[in-house]
Amino acid sequence: MFLENTINHSKQSGWMEVICGSMFSGKTEELIRRLRRAEMAGQNVEIFKPRLDTRYSDGDVVSHNQNKIRSTAVDNPNEILLLASNCDVVGIDEAQFFDEGIVDIANQLANSGVRVVIAGLDMDFLGRPFGPMPNLMATAEYVTKVHAICKRTGNLANYSLRTSAGNDLVELGETESYEAVSRRVFIDEVLSKKRK
Repeated sequence: MFLENTINHSKQSGWMEVICGSMFSGKTEELIRRLRRAEMAGQNVEIFKPRLDTRYSDGDVVSHNQNKIRSTAVDNPNEILLLASNCDVVGIDEAQFFDEGIVDIANQLANSGVRVVIAGLDMDFLGRPFGPMPNLMATAEYVTKVHAICKRTGNLANYSLRTSAGNDLVELGETESYEAVSRRVFIDEVLSKKRK
């Protein structure tokens, strides 16, 4: 369960929240919602994303529903630490695209009293844990796993099935390249590709 208020305000410290799931599950939407609430509360908020994520905008974090919030694109996690001074809340989108250094940076921020809200894919297109996400989830106080709906079965979808032909780990794309699917559909698709 996610709680926004701590009980002992005199001993309050920072913490980490991770929002994870498949593509089209609402991760960025939830990230934006939490950061907007922090802004409404008058907190100093900074949002970061990997520079390589240019699908919708160079300067904003944008959800699939076109909700957006101002952000700073960075090449590596160390830049976040430098740019996040005097922040109450730091948001990080598409964390799976950063190297393992993002784990130390997020923990340093939380240890210094900052609320760190992170969104990212928990699994890659092959169904494997994606980049630094497992370590972020392990060190976070709160983990929220969100799900899409599998259009083929109507069940919860927690896999990002790549429908395009590429084999690179990182391939930016939307509905033309990916589909959120249930476990059964994912397994069936993986098995059928192995048979070919």
